[in-house]
Amino acid sequence: MKDKKNWVWLLLFGSLWGISEVAAGGVLYASEIPHSSIFLTAWAVLILAVARGVANKPGSSMVVGIVATLFKLINASPFICHLLGIFALGVAFDIAASLLMTEERKSAIRNALTGIVSAYCGYALFAFLITYVIRYDIWAAGGWPKVANHIFVGGSIAALIGAVMVPVGYLIGTSSHVWAERRPRWIYAATFAGAVVLWVLGRFVG
Repeated sequence: MKDKKNWVWLLLFGSLWGISEVAAGGVLYASEIPHSSIFLTAWAVLILAVARGVANKPGSSMVVGIVATLFKLINASPFICHLLGIFALGVAFDIAASLLMTEERKSAIRNALTGIVSAYCGYALFAFLITYVIRYDIWAAGGWPKVANHIFVGGSIAALIGAVMVPVGYLIGTSSHVWAERRPRWIYAATFAGAVVLWVLGRFVG
């Protein structure tokens, strides 16, 4: 990504994802709502799709995921499972989008498929790493039944949500990018300022 303006956008999108993890995530996890991560995944996939509409380049989604992971790490209790979940989804979405949402092949069907593939792959990558590589206590104790439930129950719900969120988010992103190019200086200044505000807010809500 040679255009420096794209990096500002990715910073903003990563921050939007990050603050949802810090603010909404804290409430959801504290309330012990079953499959609470799905609500966060829905927002994350929407943000990733919008970001892809603005900067449809391989690696852009991973950058958004890294920013969100750092936002969570700095502004909230650094539970490794939460950080790994954010990073895994960012990686999975980046791979799926790079294969399916290219400039030459973009379509609503491929966008929906990106949401489905990234959800299953993100959930699977997280579950296998946290259980069999990192061997986090709760996950290692739960073993395959917990892994399977996460992938095939939580992942299936997230995939259905992703099939809707990605086409919608990508459309929002492409439309926003066209509009932003009409007033580039003001828009990108506001984008950077928005990212800064989110990081400041993160210190108060974390």
